[in-house]
Amino acid sequence: MKIMVDIKKRLWSGRRVFRLEVAFASDKDFVVLFGPSGVGKSLTLQTIAGLTTPDEGRIVVGERTLFDSSRKIRVPARHRNVGYVFQDYALFPHLTVAQNVSFGLKQGWPWYLPRGERLRLDEALEIFELTPLKYSLPRDLSGGQRQRVALARALIRRPSLLLLDEPFSSLDALLRVKMRQELLKLKERFTIPVILITHDPQDVAALAETVVVYEHGRVSKIISPPKHDYPVRERPSLSSWAANLCA
Repeated sequence: MKIMVDIKKRLWSGRRVFRLEVAFASDKDFVVLFGPSGVGKSLTLQTIAGLTTPDEGRIVVGERTLFDSSRKIRVPARHRNVGYVFQDYALFPHLTVAQNVSFGLKQGWPWYLPRGERLRLDEALEIFELTPLKYSLPRDLSGGQRQRVALARALIRRPSLLLLDEPFSSLDALLRVKMRQELLKLKERFTIPVILITHDPQDVAALAETVVVYEHGRVSKIISPPKHDYPVRERPSLSSWAANLCA
């Protein structure tokens, strides 16, 4: 599915102004936005999700135009069919794992799910190995478990695109390796394209099919990883190549 982003956005903080002017397109399933903090990666993700409106430009996902300033198109966030996992996971601390995962499915209050939605919830909990934790609160979960809850919540509505903002930043090195592999398996299972933000070359080496490199609110280059004869999840280490992106 082709993803096209060509947007401009200005933000003020006192007398300081940040200008985001980015343009990229990819028909690959795994796009990585790469660069240091503060260069506009998260802001780009927010515009794709519909949480922030660009000043001008265009965003197209597959056959759908989500935003086009010239044609006055702005699809509301709730109608974009985009899953979003925030950097801190943004779980509701007072809700159980099952309630967090099913939050986008619930109808009214008190909590109610029709039978079909309950079956979908049970399936999601099983896929993400969360069934034994369904009545636990987020404070009782490990970092990897909280991440799986956030991913399950984002995917339970079967979105057409998954957005991940620094999903491994709070995990230790060993858990990062495991979760990268889990993420690749999930992408293949759900057959969903992913846009992921990172400043870690190891994430790029393990995951990227298209790399969009950011500098100072702009895209400095768009790169495809070296060709190889392996499926993405089995590719040899590309750490040296990815590390050169920082140069």
